Amino acid sequence: MSQLPAGFPKDDIPKARLQLTKELKQTVRQARNSDGLTLYLPVERMHGMLIPASFVASEPLGAPAGNIEPEAVLIDLARDAEEASARELDGTAAVRILQKLPADPDKGVEVPSWRVQYTVPITHSVPAQWLTFSFSTLTTPDMDIEFTETLVELFDAVMTTFRWSYA
Repeated sequence: MSQLPAGFPKDDIPKARLQLTKELKQTVRQARNSDGLTLYLPVERMHGMLIPASFVASEPLGAPAGNIEPEAVLIDLARDAEEASARELDGTAAVRILQKLPADPDKGVEVPSWRVQYTVPITHSVPAQWLTFSFSTLTTPDMDIEFTETLVELFDAVMTTFRWSYA
């Protein structure tokens, strides 16, 4: 709220605060409903702009049925996706999926977005489990597509720093 533009009507501040609170709660609820464990949201302006993005790390997801090889799940995920690629995270095979999603006003989604998801099996988990890391960014007609691509590249760079930690 401290970053409202100069001249913002003081009488509208409570309404803006309520709207911001509503949107943040909705974002947290969506992350929680998607088995989100950790949600990262940029809250500081960069070069005068708020970055329209989020990053969610999921709770470990179990095998869909029976004792499935982790690589088989990755192959199935890649097969069902339009833009998928094999990756490696700290020596473990993973799959990266890029989705370009249209606006869906019926679901409260007013603008298109891009979503990148990495799925990686948890090594030596019995039964097999996977982690997912999802990045989403909004796209608008007035936004340069190169900016969106740069945000995706930044998330890809962050994922190259992934390391397993055995405590």
